Amino acid sequence: MIIRDAVLDDSSRIAEIYNFYVVNTCTTFEEGYVSDEDMSIRLKKVVEANLPWIVAVIDETIIGYAYATKWKERSAYRFSVESTIYLSNEFQGKGLGTVLYTSLLNKLKTLGINSVIGGVTLPNPASVGLHEKLGMEKVAHFSKVGFKFNQWLDVGYWQLSLNA
Repeated sequence: MIIRDAVLDDSSRIAEIYNFYVVNTCTTFEEGYVSDEDMSIRLKKVVEANLPWIVAVIDETIIGYAYATKWKERSAYRFSVESTIYLSNEFQGKGLGTVLYTSLLNKLKTLGINSVIGGVTLPNPASVGLHEKLGMEKVAHFSKVGFKFNQWLDVGYWQLSLNA
């Protein structure tokens, strides 16, 4: 597996991976299909914020991606980010998410980021396990804050200090 920075030409494959989760799961609270163009705009915003968006590639095919966005807009939050990671459904459970997420965390550390926060729709044992395997600790639990597929959903937040 190769991990590299995402480029705009990756947007179509990234959208394809993400839209599986939009349409089939509660992992994301997005409810409508995300176009390639919308994904390009999202990728540009991350890059323009000087934050990483990386992709994992096997045999020249993107099989997952991870990125960070600003946690909040206020300047005092400038050393905190929210992390996101998605793997193509057929590549889950093979340890590739750990490698990809670790690469993201390493990039964030070199950028001087202090706090990484990951949100997880609950229940989601695989995502919770991934975050905790990387040393993240659960710091918040919000009950019934999302409504998708005719059900109320909880969200938990996991946090890691990179400069501890």
